[in-house]
Amino acid sequence: MKTIAGTALWVSIGGIFCAYFGYPLILWIIGRFRPRPVQHGEIQPSTSLIITAHNEERVIRQKIENTLDLNYPQQLLDIIVASDGSTDKTEEITREYALHGMRLMAQKERKGKEATQRLAVNAAHGEILVFTDAAVMLERNAIQNIVRNFADPSVGCVSSEDGILNANAATSGENFYIRYEMWLRRLETQANSLVGLSGSFFAVRRELWQGWSDLLASDYYILLNAVRHGYRGISDPMSIGYYRAVSSMEKEFHRKVRTVLRGITVFFATREVLNPVRFGLFSWQVISHKLIRWSVPLFMLLVFICNIPLLGRPAYLFLFLVQSLFYTLACIGYKIQGLQRFLLIKVSSFFAIVNISIAIAWFDYFKGRRQALWEPTQRV
Repeated sequence: MKTIAGTALWVSIGGIFCAYFGYPLILWIIGRFRPRPVQHGEIQPSTSLIITAHNEERVIRQKIENTLDLNYPQQLLDIIVASDGSTDKTEEITREYALHGMRLMAQKERKGKEATQRLAVNAAHGEILVFTDAAVMLERNAIQNIVRNFADPSVGCVSSEDGILNANAATSGENFYIRYEMWLRRLETQANSLVGLSGSFFAVRRELWQGWSDLLASDYYILLNAVRHGYRGISDPMSIGYYRAVSSMEKEFHRKVRTVLRGITVFFATREVLNPVRFGLFSWQVISHKLIRWSVPLFMLLVFICNIPLLGRPAYLFLFLVQSLFYTLACIGYKIQGLQRFLLIKVSSFFAIVNISIAIAWFDYFKGRRQALWEPTQRV
């Protein structure tokens, strides 16, 4: 019994290590000895910027003003606000800017983010499609920066990097987690390809939107579709989408459940990318970055349970005490969010919240639940 428990414990620890440390280490080695640099060019293709919104009257005017200030030739930039059945003043405010070239494509009723994006794409004119959320602010050269990556014929889609405007005011470890994710995306870009895009700001060659599904998260599906067609997805550190941190851990928790559930749905709908004969290194990336990362909640549970029969040994007792301290700090950070100014409490609580949300997303998926409708995250 103890042998089985010990084996399961160390296999699970290995899974956690591979998810967060082993995967980036191997990417670093590949990128160091066999890099895939991105060829940039000062190109200016016709571009459609699609702003997806649902009841965003609080931020839509600021977003439109931010968009009109972008440094890109006006005759080459087609701007569309795609409203997913908004019932507030989002559409009314957008119409005020019609004379400035702002086009409104509105769903009469809510159909979900991807259905609304498809509505806008069907009306778009650009060779390059750029998608962004209403709450995300862009720097003046953001469009020029993101489209210059398409001078590289191997690039099918480009992800921005995420930036938090009020990082010091964040109530969770979101900022820490984002820095880790952006670092990981740079490693993936250097080694081969991303396995997912930032849904708040990304760009894609127009021809790769074909096969679009209203039920599959566009930021993940578009990337997989690009790889299917022989392209890769890359992250551009010069293209940053700025947004505010979530206002509470509860909101971050629900956002993460929705995000992971959508990701799992795409994963099972596109299982062919797991074929290493056809997709090579990318198949390993998807398994490592997605499947193994999404398995961490199971690994954490197994480490804790399998540790109990082994408490008679000092090393295992120490491991159990470390786990107990970690979960205690996580609970304290969740219950008393003011204590999250302490780094260890902040990181512990956020890591726990992330993995609990992943576990719930798996539970929802196997219950048959799908996240078709999209609820923009309310941020502080």
